[in-house]
Amino acid sequence: MEHGSKTISSAAIRMALTETREDEQTLKRDLANVGIRAVAVDYGGDFAMSAKKIIERAIVAAKREDVIKDNHYDEGAVAGATKEALGQILNKAFGLNVGGKLAIARSGDHIAVCIYLGIGLLHLNEIAIGLAHRVAPDFPVGEGSVSR
Repeated sequence: MEHGSKTISSAAIRMALTETREDEQTLKRDLANVGIRAVAVDYGGDFAMSAKKIIERAIVAAKREDVIKDNHYDEGAVAGATKEALGQILNKAFGLNVGGKLAIARSGDHIAVCIYLGIGLLHLNEIAIGLAHRVAPDFPVGEGSVSR
């Protein structure tokens, strides 16, 4: 069953909000049972210095967990959605340390990326969420793959 952008975006948000690895794995299984592939990854550091690494980690995690395939459609969709989500929180986080979770959810052609983070300034923390959606063809295994 293919889900639409609203359902996929909601799944990415829910994954990003999980507090423990156990919660994350339970939700991942529940989503898989309804046809949604998902992954989450933690990150932290200086926001400006880590934006590129966050995008790279999103792509690597999504490929490792079979949320996306090894092709430029999927990689570009995840990179673009991650960059868009980062852009939504740029004004709050630029120049500060951040820590949080990035989650990716997919069903069919719909891919959503959610970034949930705490922004540290002394002992005063701010919270931000960035969310973006992209469409990339969900090729059957073996089609649309890039050989490396």
